[in-house]
Amino acid sequence: MSAAIQFNNVSLSYGAKDEAVEVLKGINFSVDSQEIISIVGPSGSGKTSIIMLASGLETASKGSIKINSQEIVGLKENELSEVRRKNIGIVFQSFYLIPNLTAVENVLLSLEANQQYNLEKDAETLLGEFGLSHRLHHLPSELSGGEQQRVAIARALINKPKIILADEPTGNLDTANSDSMMDLLFDYTKKSQTSLVMVTHDNSIANRCDRIIEIRDGQIV
Repeated sequence: MSAAIQFNNVSLSYGAKDEAVEVLKGINFSVDSQEIISIVGPSGSGKTSIIMLASGLETASKGSIKINSQEIVGLKENELSEVRRKNIGIVFQSFYLIPNLTAVENVLLSLEANQQYNLEKDAETLLGEFGLSHRLHHLPSELSGGEQQRVAIARALINKPKIILADEPTGNLDTANSDSMMDLLFDYTKKSQTSLVMVTHDNSIANRCDRIIEIRDGQIV
C-alpha cells in the first residue's frame, strides 16, 4: 500500500542564502492510508510548516514530498490547487468563514461553481451530522465558536478528501467544545477511511492518535 503522504529529506528555509533561517531540517516521515498522526512540539518548532508543506501552501527548499504517490515539489500553483482539490481537506485554528455567507454557503465555498448546486444537499447532510441542521442558514456572527469550527471542518470535508490536514483545530475552543469537535473529526476519519495529520499542543488529543511525531528545532526527535 502506497503512503498517503511521504516526506523525504525535506528542508524549509526563509530569507536570502547568506542570511537564510532554516525552519525544517532533513524531515523524513510517511503517513499510511487511513492512519491518524499527531505532530507535537514547542511553539516555533516547525509543526505548522509541515502542514503547510504537505498542503502545497509552502514550497520545500530541499527534498521530496509526495501526496498519494504524486510528487508536489516543483508543481505550478494551478497543479497544486488540483492536488488539493482531489486529495486534501485543510482545517485551520482560525475558522476563516466569510461573514456574509451562511453556514451552507461557507461549506460550498471550496467547490467549483458547477459542483455547488449538486452538492448543496451533501453540505446540509454533513452539517446535520455535525449537529448544525438548525443552523444551516445562519451567518458566522450568529454561531458560537464551536459551531463556527464545525462549519470550517465541514467545508474541509465536503470534497470527500483522502487526507485531512488540521493545524491546532481546537486552539480557539473551550474544553467541552474541543472534546466534542475531536470526537466528530475522529469518527468521520475512521468512517470515511481517511488519513488525518494534526498539529496539536493537547496531549490528550495526541494520545488518541495512531502515532505521535515530535518536532524540536525543526527536526523530528
